[in-house]
Amino acid sequence: MMETERLVLPPPDPLDLPLRAVELGCTGHWELLNLPGAPESSLPHGLPPCAPDLQQEAEQLFLSSPAWLPLHGVEHSARKWQRKTDPWSLLAVLGAPVPSDLQAQRHPTTGQILGYKEVLLENTNLSATTSLSLRRPPGPASQSLWGNPTQYPFWPGGMDEPTITDLNTREEAEEEIDFEKDLLTIPPGFKKGMDFAPKDCPTPAPGLLSLSCMLEPLDLGGGDEDENEAVGQPGGPRGDTVSASPCSAPLARASSLEDLVLKEASTAVSTPEAPEPPSQEQWAIPVDATSPVGDFYRLIPQPAFQWAFEPDVFQKQAILHLERHDSVFVAAHTSAGKTVVAEYAIALAQKHMTRTIYTSPIKALSNQKFRDFRNTFGDVGLLTGDVQLHPEASCLIMTTEILRSMLYSGSDVIRDLEWVIFDEVHYINDVERGVVWEEVLIMLPDHVSIILLSATVPNALEFADWIGRLKRRQIYVISTVTRPVPLEHYLFTGNSSKTQGELFLLLDSRGAFHTKGYYAAVEAKKERMSKHAQTFGAKQPTHQGGPAQDRGVYLSLLASLRTRAQLPVVVFTFSRGRCDEQASGLTSLDLTTSSEKSEIHLFLQRCLARLRGSDRQLPQVLHMSELLNRGLGVHHSGILPILKEIVEMLFSRGLVKVLFATETFAMGVNMPARTVVFDSMRKHDGSTFRDLLPGEYVQMAGRAGRRGLDPTGTVILLCKGRVPEMADLHRMMMGKPSQLQSQFRLTYTMILNLLRVDALRVEDMMKRSFSEFPSRKDSKRRIMESVNGLKSLSAGRVVVVKNQEHHNALGVILQVSSNSTSRVFTTLVLCDKPLSQDPQDRGPATAEVPYPDDLVGFKLFLPEGPCDHTVVKLQPGDMAAITTKVLRVNGEKILEDFSKRQQPKFKKDPPLAAVTTAVQELLRLAQAHPAGPPTLDPVNDLQLKDMSVVEGGLRARKLEELIQGAQCVHSPRFPAQYLKLRERMQIQKEMERLRFLLSDQSLLLLPEYHQRVEVLRTLGYVDEAGTVKLAGRVACAMSSHELLLTELMFDNALSTLRPEEIAALLSGLVCQSPGDAGDQLPNTLKQGIERVRAVAKRIGEVQVACGLNQTVEEFVGELNFGLVEVVYEWARGMPFSELAGLSGTPEGLVVRCIQRLAEMCRSLRGAARLVGEPVLGAKMETAATLLRRDIVFAASLYTQ
Repeated sequence: MMETERLVLPPPDPLDLPLRAVELGCTGHWELLNLPGAPESSLPHGLPPCAPDLQQEAEQLFLSSPAWLPLHGVEHSARKWQRKTDPWSLLAVLGAPVPSDLQAQRHPTTGQILGYKEVLLENTNLSATTSLSLRRPPGPASQSLWGNPTQYPFWPGGMDEPTITDLNTREEAEEEIDFEKDLLTIPPGFKKGMDFAPKDCPTPAPGLLSLSCMLEPLDLGGGDEDENEAVGQPGGPRGDTVSASPCSAPLARASSLEDLVLKEASTAVSTPEAPEPPSQEQWAIPVDATSPVGDFYRLIPQPAFQWAFEPDVFQKQAILHLERHDSVFVAAHTSAGKTVVAEYAIALAQKHMTRTIYTSPIKALSNQKFRDFRNTFGDVGLLTGDVQLHPEASCLIMTTEILRSMLYSGSDVIRDLEWVIFDEVHYINDVERGVVWEEVLIMLPDHVSIILLSATVPNALEFADWIGRLKRRQIYVISTVTRPVPLEHYLFTGNSSKTQGELFLLLDSRGAFHTKGYYAAVEAKKERMSKHAQTFGAKQPTHQGGPAQDRGVYLSLLASLRTRAQLPVVVFTFSRGRCDEQASGLTSLDLTTSSEKSEIHLFLQRCLARLRGSDRQLPQVLHMSELLNRGLGVHHSGILPILKEIVEMLFSRGLVKVLFATETFAMGVNMPARTVVFDSMRKHDGSTFRDLLPGEYVQMAGRAGRRGLDPTGTVILLCKGRVPEMADLHRMMMGKPSQLQSQFRLTYTMILNLLRVDALRVEDMMKRSFSEFPSRKDSKRRIMESVNGLKSLSAGRVVVVKNQEHHNALGVILQVSSNSTSRVFTTLVLCDKPLSQDPQDRGPATAEVPYPDDLVGFKLFLPEGPCDHTVVKLQPGDMAAITTKVLRVNGEKILEDFSKRQQPKFKKDPPLAAVTTAVQELLRLAQAHPAGPPTLDPVNDLQLKDMSVVEGGLRARKLEELIQGAQCVHSPRFPAQYLKLRERMQIQKEMERLRFLLSDQSLLLLPEYHQRVEVLRTLGYVDEAGTVKLAGRVACAMSSHELLLTELMFDNALSTLRPEEIAALLSGLVCQSPGDAGDQLPNTLKQGIERVRAVAKRIGEVQVACGLNQTVEEFVGELNFGLVEVVYEWARGMPFSELAGLSGTPEGLVVRCIQRLAEMCRSLRGAARLVGEPVLGAKMETAATLLRRDIVFAASLYTQ
């Protein structure tokens, strides 16, 4: 063997080891790496690492070697799990509704349960998406409050809800359909159909009886006695008793089968007895508020609520009607105590374990009532656009718009509702929001009673009559006669400390107008103006109306009021800017004591502590704090909401002595003062300057006089310039308040909400609106006289008189009354001597039948014996014709002589020559023209332009020509036949008129309704059959601008934007301050604004094409993008203190815009979820969250 030698290798060199030293940057540190190919050094000395080319890597991995992909491997292939078949799962269905129930049978006297009886249930297959009945099962608990836009509303009260008997009757009518002639061949919405015409069907021989017809009336079911009895149990929606259906009615015994077939089967179907309407349809019943209620505590021994004071007479009367579950309309003066009626209704609902809804026109009033009622009752909730407190409470306070939404969405709260209280119902006159009140009143179910609280209105009975007819129940109208605290109205002409006593009484507490005080004010003003002219020259302006003069006027006025202890005072100024100027100008005025300053300071600190630090340093907050410390306050829509609440609370405590406010402060806010001052009697109503209306003046002046504290209230009108005219002052102070007028208009939301419910029609809603009420209540009053015709009836005109006393007698007009509304013409008329009273002198005609001579030809009256004359007062309808003849007469002398000869002492005196001459002229005309003198032509002489009057005259002439050839007028029985024919024609005419009034064609808004439906059909919201499509259901969920928002959503105009950009764009739909968006906006927002305007323009063009009156420019002009930048920066997190520099809009309006914008974002979020857009819904949720922060959404002080 060969021995192997072992090789001895030398030790390895350090350079041959697999280690590499790497310098770590410039730090001087080294590191050993056991990596082949490690770099010499790291950054910054070495080359930067570079990533491989992605394109080459993708080509190499995926294109060059596709086997690398997992799909080519079997192990990565899709797996399949075999499902075990279960055929029985296909048969699993929801349980059928329970068809019957057990009803306890009690002893009629003791109430002891004697047994149980099974009764059949009706309407067991109802649901919230198929029925409007209250018997349908409640929806999910999460939707019990707000309802769901897909649910049906409950059946409105006053409309005829189909009962079970109606449905049975309808089924009977369906059974009588002729299946050979009455069947449709093409179903609605289909293009093709089926022909049901019989083919080679043999007809039965005459005289043979059909066995099916014989057996049809027979009840072959053989139901037992219990089932027959169960049909009569209460089951209708209103608890009415419904009799058995025709199939279960007992058959009458017949002697033979032939008699049974030939005899008509009579089925006694008893219809439910409706409540008898009041006699002569008196739905509004006035209640005498002056008659005392002496037996009040005998009638109500245990009232539901008791006050620390004795209720007034009108309050007791209202409470008595509430105990009877009647609906009431309380129209009382300001501060009379209308809230007492609301409080008793709330207490009564709590006693009955039902619910009450209190609605108010404005959010601020809702917050105040929540605080007041919560302190009184405890179980009170609040629902506004951004606040939801205690929704399960028995009394819910909300705005009217929220109640309308709950009614349309079928909220289950309506089931337990007993009372709905409408406060400040005279707000129905508001042009923008008045329609909401009418919609709610129409949609309320029948079991809900209504309480209407309003200031005094002149047509309270008419309004209550409309509601009574609408709901088919009596409305008791209770009105107060006088104010509890009478008012005294003054004029103030002073402007300095020397003239601070120039206060002149104009209207005292008894309602007497003092002209002496008015002329004294005029003289005082003239004297100062003359002194001013002597000092500064006659051409110097007498009044500037600037801040300096305002300051002098208010300093002198407040000094006078302070001396007379007539503070606190509310100064109504009809401009936000002037409010701020007047308060800021009184820098030297300090009306609070040191203790009051301390109380104000502590209250401010406690209220402002909830704001963030930067918000406490807002200029408006600092300025208002300084004013409040001196006893001054400002209240208008430009003030931040939390500051307005601070001012209201301090004013109610008596710590604010002088409050400068706009008109909104008088709307329902229960903040009475000792004195009310009007800065001016003129206001700008949005289009022009005008004087205050009597209703507006009474509403604001009613804040004067605190009940229980002041014997009288003081109202002062400042005369900075000239003293207003006496007639204007008299009309404003003593005129009648504005009547309640309908502002009903059609909206797309209303149309869509009703179109999605088959049983409700928009025409029914229009019929029941207050605007259609007068036209549907009375027939049209035709104006029989024209303006030019009345002008021609002047003194001296010869006319043909035809009435019950005179038949075609000539007369001459002596005098015309000055009353332009109802003209009376004093006329000298020819007559017989003595006056003939025997109608047989004129033939067989009666007073109601025309004379045959008149029908075949016109014949003037000629005295048969001695001619006499008389003077009568005529209406325009008493004159048959106006002749072309004019006589010169002295009307005054003739009247004076005739009235003198009517006295017994001068009865036989001869008439004056003027009378004799006039009578002779009339007699000569009658003899010269037996067929009547020439008359004035309606077109050529009277210059009538009205087509209806002209056509009526021409038609009368043509009828006269046709009657002349008639032979019936010569019949001896003409009077009797004429009366019968006329009665028949009058009845037919009245029937046609009533049919028209009850039809849809008489609706004033029907053309606009068809136009708006055509707009919805063109945009794809409803189909040809009127069925609401998906876009229409989305529009139902919108609170405003429903078409524009829906189109933006379906055009995906919002989905690509960020939440803050969406909020900024939508601000153009809710902003009320006009202005431009500015040039500093991002391009995305500029493009978004243009797109929104383009969509609005497209909708406007569709509306114009469908016939609506609104132009495209007007529709697009409703968008105001003046706060786009402000909202955009606010949504991005900018503090409120920095927003003031972006826009000149007052802070209060900015807050209101952002609050309304948050509500719109929430409605869009719900619509996005409805349409299946989760991305847009999440963005709208984010946008609402970004907006809801800091001072804009600070909690109301009234809810804390």
